Amino acid sequence: MYNRVYLWAFNTELLINSKEKLEFMDYKKSFLELGLSDNSLKAIQKKGFEEPTTIQAMTIPMMLENTTNIIAQAQTGTGKTAAFGLPLVDLIKAEEHKVQALILAPTRELAIQVAEEINSLRGSKKLTIIPIYGGQSIDQQLRRLKKGVHMVVGTPGRVIDHLKRKTLDLGAIDHLILDEADEMLNMGFIDDIEEIMSHTRQDKKTLLFSATMPKRIKELAKKYMDGYELLKVKKETLTTNLTDQIYFEVKASDKFEALCRIIDIEHAFYGLVFCRTKSDVDYLASHLLDRGYDAEAIHGDISQGQRERTLDKFKKQRVNILVATDVAARGIDVNNLSHVINYSLPQDPESYVHRIGRTGRAGNEGTAITFITPSEYKRLMFIQRMAKTDIKKSLVPPVKDIIKVKKQKVQEELNNLLVEGVEKQYLSWAKKILRDREPETMFAALLNYCFEDELNPDIYGEIQEVGVKGKQIDKQGKARLFVALGKKDKTTPKKLVNLIMGKVSIRSKQISDVQVMDKFSFITVPFEKAEEIINSFKNKGKKPLISHVKKNKR
Repeated sequence: MYNRVYLWAFNTELLINSKEKLEFMDYKKSFLELGLSDNSLKAIQKKGFEEPTTIQAMTIPMMLENTTNIIAQAQTGTGKTAAFGLPLVDLIKAEEHKVQALILAPTRELAIQVAEEINSLRGSKKLTIIPIYGGQSIDQQLRRLKKGVHMVVGTPGRVIDHLKRKTLDLGAIDHLILDEADEMLNMGFIDDIEEIMSHTRQDKKTLLFSATMPKRIKELAKKYMDGYELLKVKKETLTTNLTDQIYFEVKASDKFEALCRIIDIEHAFYGLVFCRTKSDVDYLASHLLDRGYDAEAIHGDISQGQRERTLDKFKKQRVNILVATDVAARGIDVNNLSHVINYSLPQDPESYVHRIGRTGRAGNEGTAITFITPSEYKRLMFIQRMAKTDIKKSLVPPVKDIIKVKKQKVQEELNNLLVEGVEKQYLSWAKKILRDREPETMFAALLNYCFEDELNPDIYGEIQEVGVKGKQIDKQGKARLFVALGKKDKTTPKKLVNLIMGKVSIRSKQISDVQVMDKFSFITVPFEKAEEIINSFKNKGKKPLISHVKKNKR
């Protein structure tokens, strides 16, 4: 069978050899053109996705053809879960209550995340999709597997546990997905992956996702994948010359309140606010209007005529806030924006750079602000690293500072009126009012009358303070750590706990979910202890004995 090669106009590399047949396809595809079922299209619409990412447009049609194995090389955050999740939902037979697809992920966090994402994409199709991972009650997993499931998302160690117990049958699976394959190899899972593959049938379809393509992955593909298509999303060079990039870490429920404070503390806010989905855009724009702001919304469901009218109002600054999705914002050419706000964290570094590049144009200074929730911190740091930029943390302005700025604005506007001159009718009216009253008292009453609502601190809600400490995400939460010691080093859970307690002041009950594998182990500890443990086991010039488990998104 000939390999297909897809050439994308600006976003992918051409990967060919002299014996391959070339088939060219246009990059600009819609979800409707990818061959997905009506059920999947409705699920996509409900989630608010407007158009497929590059890796989704490349992978989905090929998976739906179901004739070849695939290796897909794409960076974290490019929509990989939907790239394999959507076609799996369409290909799995709901009436057959057996495991038809297995997805392997390097960490339990990613396994949970992938399972949740695919569950959100299954629409009305009655599929059972479960995550299985260490640290969760195996009895609970056994009960769910016994009832019959269609798709399993698991970590290699726990999948092997079930294979040994004969509680998971992979003999009939049609699809095996290796998500973040390079990470699984880095974490020493190669032997586990090979063992799992040996329990599957030879004619299954295998899809291997990896951000990099090390030699070990190619060897794995050669050994276990009888021919494959290689899809590769080009890694763009990301640069930005913005002078001011900051982020605020807030709870998801506090984002709107934080945005209002940012708008109000600025002397002349004029900016684009980016949301991920159309429904988010509509929700945010309507709430801004309810709060009294001049805001408009644009997204894929808005007609061309309405789009043009909205953009005209925005360019003429008759509205100072435009809420948009990435797709709808294409073609907006405004040089004097003061702000670009990432209300939703962009899905990848490329999107981040494209968004914030809309401010700071034509020699004007601009500010890019990104709101993140505590769980999105690592993803933001990934974006920062890939974009080779500096995104500084800042604190949401307190209400007292906003009220102070508002009063200064009022005073400046009054001073400007005095410079321009006050109309005679107002002077005569003022003299009449002040005949029997103290000027200061009357002026205070006038200010109260005009600005009672605007200067009332009670219009602002409370924002719960959250923060990160080093690599922590939630000070009240826990960290999952990787330990480069396993059964081959004669390590046991008790020995591992004692080893850590000998170096760090920590109680044994604070070390939980201890998993000892052949060559490595995992432990869970309070976040406030994680960095102390890692630093205590550092060995200069050598690979760290203990490190954070890498958590990847989508």
